[in-house]
Amino acid sequence: VQLVESGGGSVQAGGSLELSCVASGGTFNEHAMGWFRQASGKEREFVAATSWSGLTTYYADSVKGRFVISRHNADNSVFLRMSTLKLEDTAVYYCAAGKTGWPEQDESEYSYWGQGAQVTISS
Repeated sequence: VQLVESGGGSVQAGGSLELSCVASGGTFNEHAMGWFRQASGKEREFVAATSWSGLTTYYADSVKGRFVISRHNADNSVFLRMSTLKLEDTAVYYCAAGKTGWPEQDESEYSYWGQGAQVTISS
């Protein structure tokens, strides 16, 4: 499975941004999909995940109520809609495909990773 993110960029605090991730190869709807992020000088952390069907989602406490993960299996796509962005949301965001169809917060449960998309929030 190959994953390609898009939609990153720069936005002011309080603004919104949507990331997209398109998968190719493999069977997309067999995999849970997750978003992780890594800020400069910090470890990569879990952001959000969705089950193979999209019916079950998990969020990190830091983004709950502000970010929404969704997927469209017909297009092999997963999205991360980010709202009310904060300075601390600045990071490289990675899309990942899970080893199973169940969403996990542990990055070791993900087999495939995208190249990352930079998101920069300014004041």
